[in-house]
Amino acid sequence: MNSELEELYQQVILDHSRRPRNVGEIADGAVHVHGDNPSCGDEIHLHVKFGADGGIEDLKFTGQGCAISQASASLMTLKVKGKSRADAGAMLSAFHDLVTTEVSDPPKSLGDLRLLQGVRKFPQRVKCAMLAWRALEQAMEAGDKEEHVSTESA
Repeated sequence: MNSELEELYQQVILDHSRRPRNVGEIADGAVHVHGDNPSCGDEIHLHVKFGADGGIEDLKFTGQGCAISQASASLMTLKVKGKSRADAGAMLSAFHDLVTTEVSDPPKSLGDLRLLQGVRKFPQRVKCAMLAWRALEQAMEAGDKEEHVSTESA
């Protein structure tokens, strides 16, 4: 990663960790997923509301953790809100590949999430970056009925 990209990476991570977007809860008919990473203490509560068409109508999160986990959750909510489950699933898969394998040309659809590709060099940080995404995966599996799910980062 060149120095300009490294600086941008740091700016985006710090911005989203200090001022995360889509923070809060959704009370009416949302799937609630609790995820945590016991090895470092990161924790997230993800609330996902599915629309009549099954797409992701709204999602918000609360929790605490390192800058990477909070920034990843914030960026994820911006990217998947309003998407179909299929599109969100494809984005989850693309993000997982981005942070776990060498990706020479990351999908442009990931937007600023592409800046997190450097975490793959730090296996413990991959768990931080994937925490919110694992919670989203669990929420999509739970369906569009109100359900409470708990998951640990793998």
